[in-house]
Amino acid sequence: MKRPNVLFVMTDQQRFDTIAALGNEHVYTPNLDRLVARGVSFTDAYSTCPVCVPARYTVRSGREPLATGIFSNGQWRSPEDPATMESRCGPFLARTMRERGYRTFGVGKFHTSPTYQDLGYEVHQHSEELYGRGDRGRDAYASFIAREHPEYAWLEMLQGERTEMYYVPQMSPLPAELTVESWAADRACEQLAPDDGRPFFGFVSFIGPHPPCAPPQPFNRMYDPDRMPDPVRGSPEVDTADEYVNWMNYAIWADDISDSRARMLKARYYGEISYIDSCLGRILDAVEARPDAENTLICFFSDHGDHLGDHDAWQKESFFEGACHVPFLLSWPARLPAGGRRDELVCLTDLFGIATGAGGQAEARDGIDVLGLLEGSVSPRENLFGYYGVPGTPRFKIMVRSGDWKYTCLANGGRELLFNVAEDPAETAELFSARADVADRMRAAAVGALRAPGGEGALDGDALRVFPFEAMPRRRIHQFAGDLGVKGFPDRPGDLFEER
Repeated sequence: MKRPNVLFVMTDQQRFDTIAALGNEHVYTPNLDRLVARGVSFTDAYSTCPVCVPARYTVRSGREPLATGIFSNGQWRSPEDPATMESRCGPFLARTMRERGYRTFGVGKFHTSPTYQDLGYEVHQHSEELYGRGDRGRDAYASFIAREHPEYAWLEMLQGERTEMYYVPQMSPLPAELTVESWAADRACEQLAPDDGRPFFGFVSFIGPHPPCAPPQPFNRMYDPDRMPDPVRGSPEVDTADEYVNWMNYAIWADDISDSRARMLKARYYGEISYIDSCLGRILDAVEARPDAENTLICFFSDHGDHLGDHDAWQKESFFEGACHVPFLLSWPARLPAGGRRDELVCLTDLFGIATGAGGQAEARDGIDVLGLLEGSVSPRENLFGYYGVPGTPRFKIMVRSGDWKYTCLANGGRELLFNVAEDPAETAELFSARADVADRMRAAAVGALRAPGGEGALDGDALRVFPFEAMPRRRIHQFAGDLGVKGFPDRPGDLFEER
């Protein structure tokens, strides 16, 4: 068989439970449902460092945070380490596929540091969320708006207002045909049309449904908030065990969101998902229009989820299911069965092996060979580990998924949580004390995983290193159009007019 095309489609901050065909009766996702019917859905897939930058580096490197050295946004390895990520982890995925004879293209948000880092794509068209000085001229989407639709170039925020408006229901300032999601779908379809004799490896990365929750018309009024379910909560001491959740809620003005506003936000969040679903439909149509559609492997996933008010939390960066459990769909009609469901533990790191395996020889790196797993030649993993925060610091936390169980240890205060996610998917019944036998086994597995290079700092001999609990100092995050000289709120309201 001729080597297949490989197309990765990633959303940003999409929860695992947002696909109608996989059980969500509240959301409309005909094209995601189409992908579910076209292939195999993994129902226990995880982002092993559930925040934008680290998660994306696990995808492009095939290495876990212990190897990449990136455990949170804005945190990098120390200067004594090798200078580049690729020198530590091996060539990035796009470069690897290009070296194997694939035509490569990347479209959308890539969230690298530096922002326009070379990732190995022959064609690389960016649409990043925020712009530094001069970046609008380098960003393909911002340049498109300025060039083709200057009537919208005055907008400070092309995807909706951020800062204190991050979790306030909004509507896109742009019409549906001009949003960044529509632009990404258009560019992807352009790249799917050519055929130069080589198979393609494409990566399409949508910005949504990441906040702000601002779908365009008419998707902004697609869902009635009164029909949305309320957030789920456990006991306050469990829901607030991770101090970082409290810190983040305050940082993004989400520390006092009512249930009614949470339902409004979920309605707009679902509107974003249905809108992206419609954009995905155009991409799927472009794939199906090719003569080699049956021999095209499509992988759909998200970099992480969003709490959406569950456990009184917003954003991500915890190991509650809403934040770290992600959608993970594979379809390849020429080789994989249609409409399948699998419950083996998989994660974003496995995508490297999926692409390279489809390309002829799996290079799984820190992941597993998922295609081999589907064929029965590779055993499933027994444990899956998640990491956040630099090992050996109070911010560090580790998660272990094994069978029906999930264990988390938070270095700040040494708090430990245990849930049976099969019996209690909402994680409202904490069982650490009741099932000490399971907790001991999973803690030992965590210690074993941290004996690898990069993890030793999180250990204290044969135990996990913990620290006396400390509340993190509260601060607000401001995200204004710095590239346009907007620095924040004025000290006095009248100062705004003097500045202008």
